[in-house]
Amino acid sequence: MSGVYSPLIVGFGAMSAVISVFVIHRMNVVDQDRIPLQLHPVRIVQYWLWLMGEIAKSNIAVTKAILARDMPIRQNLFKTNCSQKTELAQVIFANSITLTPGTITVETEDDHFWVHALCYSDDDPAALDDMDARVLAVETGGKA
Repeated sequence: MSGVYSPLIVGFGAMSAVISVFVIHRMNVVDQDRIPLQLHPVRIVQYWLWLMGEIAKSNIAVTKAILARDMPIRQNLFKTNCSQKTELAQVIFANSITLTPGTITVETEDDHFWVHALCYSDDDPAALDDMDARVLAVETGGKA
């Protein structure tokens, strides 16, 4: 991506790709550890689009709070339910919380997560319950 296409640079790129494929192939041969993807393909795309909108809205809200003269920051650590059945869906939910500006998943437990919010409002638990339901719908076995 540097715009330099000398034979040496192109050769290094090709060699690193070959080495990466070799290492990945060896790793799969050794442990055969696979994570089954139990996600509905159409719903995951719809979820990603919805999540991008939520990230944009949250980004604007956090930027306003930080740039405000009085900085209306109201930090809070609270528990939110996690109703996903698979570990992959739980990871998607926890990472979705962390991707949303102003919130971070601090700790994960079997049926709930601990979340830290920078600008906490009373609507946050309901919004996370909505996100939880959307991630549950993405799971193949989840309810729509």
